[in-house]
Amino acid sequence: MKKFLIVTIILSFVSCEYFKKPQEPKAVARVGDQFLYQEDIQNLVPKGTSKKDSIAIVKAFIDNWATQKILLEAAEKNLNDDQIEEFNVLIDQYKTDLYTRAYLEQLVVRQIDTVVSDAQINEYYEANKQFFKNSSELVKLRYINLVKENPKFDKIKTKFSSFTPKDKKELADLAVQFKSYAFNDSVWVDINQVYEKLPFINADNKTQYISDGINYQYPDSTTMWLVKVKQVLPKDSPTPLQFVKPTIKQVIINKRKLELIQKLQKEITDDAIKDDKYEIYK
Repeated sequence: MKKFLIVTIILSFVSCEYFKKPQEPKAVARVGDQFLYQEDIQNLVPKGTSKKDSIAIVKAFIDNWATQKILLEAAEKNLNDDQIEEFNVLIDQYKTDLYTRAYLEQLVVRQIDTVVSDAQINEYYEANKQFFKNSSELVKLRYINLVKENPKFDKIKTKFSSFTPKDKKELADLAVQFKSYAFNDSVWVDINQVYEKLPFINADNKTQYISDGINYQYPDSTTMWLVKVKQVLPKDSPTPLQFVKPTIKQVIINKRKLELIQKLQKEITDDAIKDDKYEIYK
């Protein structure tokens, strides 16, 4: 009896749900016979947005939606048939390009080899060196910026100047005392980065502070700059491999991508011919 009662209750509930009229989506705007629904704007406003801003965001979205629909309807009525046909061809072509590009990208991501060895990078660089010219000066330097009253200033200055591996390690241990610093003077940096890091240097006075082998101190109001310039590479010189290595790696990967896409396109076409899905009538 108990089981019969439970089954009856479940059936009654299911029956009620079955015969209940589905709730229709709530419209928030209409243009002609086209509607914008509440669900279309439910994720429009970021969490934490004020009520005033929320209203403004929603209103702007609805106005933009309505304007586009009204303009599209007017265009469809007022453009001539030839124009509409031309645009429909373009739309179909865009859809084809969009879908095929997305599909090929998926295939490429699964199959592309993104490992590029140093030997491959070197080979590409040597073959194309004439095309790599630096657009601005490149500099190798090191520097320290510290307060003038630092009690270890003389020691820091001496170690900065000699810069043996031991000195470099000891300076790294003292780095928490520095306002800013850079020790890796084997890396080329663009002159514009130098202007950012060493604000007392600019395009007008750079020859005074940036030249091969120069070693100097520069005092400002509260701090002292210790600077050692190892090497300067003039503008339009062959760009060092180290500086263009990431670019070359990406060029090689992009070249592989293009070759893989061409290979995939041929394979897909060949398979379609083999499966009798594609043929050319003579």
